[in-house]
Amino acid sequence: MAATPQNPAASAPRRKVSRHRGEGQWAMGHYTPLNGNEQFKKDDDGLNVRTRIETIYSKRGFDSIDPNDLRGRMRWWGLYTQRKPGIDGGKTAVLEPEELDDKYFMLRVRIDGGRLTTQQLRVIGEISQEFARGSADITDRQNIQLHWIRIEDVPEIWNRLEAVGLSTTEACGDCPRVVIGSPVAGIAEDEIIDGTWAIDEIHERYIGSKEFSNLPRKFKTAISGSPLLDVVHEINDVAFVGVEHPEHGPGFDLWVGGGLSTNPKIGVRLGAWVPLNEVPEVWAGVVGIFRDYGYRRLRTRARLKFLVADWGPEKFRQVLEDEYLKRPLVDGPAPGEPVQRWRDHVGVHRQQDGNFYVGFAPRVGRVDGATLAKIADLAEAHGSGRVRTTVEQKMIILDVVEAQVESLVEALQALDLTAKPSTFRRGTMACTGIEYCKLAIVETKQRGSSLIDELERRLPEFDEPLTINLNGCPNACARIQVADIGLKGQLVLNDEGEQVEGYQVHLGGALGLEAGFGRKVRGLKVTADELPDYVERVLRRFQAERADGERFAAWAARADEEALS
Repeated sequence: MAATPQNPAASAPRRKVSRHRGEGQWAMGHYTPLNGNEQFKKDDDGLNVRTRIETIYSKRGFDSIDPNDLRGRMRWWGLYTQRKPGIDGGKTAVLEPEELDDKYFMLRVRIDGGRLTTQQLRVIGEISQEFARGSADITDRQNIQLHWIRIEDVPEIWNRLEAVGLSTTEACGDCPRVVIGSPVAGIAEDEIIDGTWAIDEIHERYIGSKEFSNLPRKFKTAISGSPLLDVVHEINDVAFVGVEHPEHGPGFDLWVGGGLSTNPKIGVRLGAWVPLNEVPEVWAGVVGIFRDYGYRRLRTRARLKFLVADWGPEKFRQVLEDEYLKRPLVDGPAPGEPVQRWRDHVGVHRQQDGNFYVGFAPRVGRVDGATLAKIADLAEAHGSGRVRTTVEQKMIILDVVEAQVESLVEALQALDLTAKPSTFRRGTMACTGIEYCKLAIVETKQRGSSLIDELERRLPEFDEPLTINLNGCPNACARIQVADIGLKGQLVLNDEGEQVEGYQVHLGGALGLEAGFGRKVRGLKVTADELPDYVERVLRRFQAERADGERFAAWAARADEEALS
């Protein structure tokens, strides 16, 4: 047909018409799986894999495991395949999953609120020694991770954990992960409100329930009533932060949409005050929004932070109130600034009951099974039956009478678990790294430990609070963007033009006081071998140029690039 004034479209090129599938939001009617992860979750709930592990895989061995269970559903029970030894970082993004997989697993023990009895800690230590080659890492989400786990041993490990009230249920996967909480909840003298009841209620009602076992991606929760703001609430999907309401008394300020990885976002306040007894219900409402409205099309946009960024806090609160709670929330105040720079509870502190708690610093969270058992023994020998893990890869022994404090501090020091650490021991944190992680590009744990030793030797008088976070890849498990010095692992060129392990440098990130992601100096990368020299150089410049009382993050924000390179 020829084009005419009455029919101009006749000469126009034909456009392919395709039906828009949206973002895979269930609430919008988009239930068709849009990627492989959504398909395997639709095919079978992740929680169901436990039966197959117990009845098939543990009896027939690693090679019998279905691939969708191996690299998918087994995460719902805290199991990840670990990296096959000897594969360098240059091959991380090149090899297929089956080429990276070792026939061993990382097993994550879920520790909600970081709360452990000495009996539970001893059982973890025994499992480590018997089944995990002695491995044990304290994570920055208060869990303990073991490595070298054989599938044949998993049912027995579960039996031992569950016999003392622990589990690995939903420790990984697209579900509600561990609920982090103040490690001194109900204990610290300066506490605004104790959130322990809410953590327990959430765990009892919802963890292991199929109501929330198929979320678009992982979901991270923080609850704390400490004025130290000790649970990095700004970078969780949902956080309840202790505040004092002028009319209603102590309760929680509600935050949503925080997270790091390759698209970091600081969480936002909804301006709502939540009393303790309503926290589980409000938590379930926020998770429900994520389940129903969360983006399921692209894994890279499937975290709650993207929905919150698109909606804004006003719409998010309105949907929460109208569709999920069926009632309005009470307006409330924002949290105050943290009462001190260090928020890890390291050192000796008085409890509400007049006893003391003692926080101490393992090296970058790395311990071992024998050491965990010794910590349990030390705690009991000094009158305690309770220990805690923190979100800074530290540990705490509670309930120590004053007369026993110094003896405990000395005994911990003998185990290289100091309660009086240097700035560098206290402030350095590292992710799992290439030793075990299939996503990693560089080594982190040993590098972090060596860096501590070097900086203690070179800068023995440095006592300004400072965080140095090492990550083996861009995913920010060690929170590089919010550290004073954040180190993102990548391959770099050395002076001879050879490709070696190194780090891209982030400077001046922070949480709490002036929370933000700091800055990257253009082109600034350091090799792993150069790292101690670089950090020493920058810290000496900071000492020379800082204004009176100025924090490192503030100096890094104003310093010229030459001073930071």
